[in-house]
Amino acid sequence: MNRLHAEAFRTRVFDVSEWDWQQLVDSHSLGWVTARASSDDAVAASTDLLGFVNVVWDGLVHAWIQDVMVAASARHRGIGQQLVQAAADGARQAGCEWLHVDFEDHLKPFYIRACGFTPTNAGLLEL
Repeated sequence: MNRLHAEAFRTRVFDVSEWDWQQLVDSHSLGWVTARASSDDAVAASTDLLGFVNVVWDGLVHAWIQDVMVAASARHRGIGQQLVQAAADGARQAGCEWLHVDFEDHLKPFYIRACGFTPTNAGLLEL
């Protein structure tokens, strides 16, 4: 996970002692979705984890997708869209009524056009 995160967000690879994905998703997530390479997939040699999305929630009706990641070698194959759809399906099955996402402007075509999110106003406070 830390390698995929570093690649997706262009950051260094964090050690598990700094960023323990297992502990974080177990503590704060409604669930998560992964995409893995099949044994005959050409990118399987580089990593078997091709994609990931974390679904966090308020325990009631609101869920958020965080850390949508697809390995560079697997991009533009519909994997990200499938991950988001599976996250939405899972949140709906859990009783959530709303799925939120925040994203940078250059990702607007993916989230709005490809995944079907509706644009909204939002705010961010740097702490």
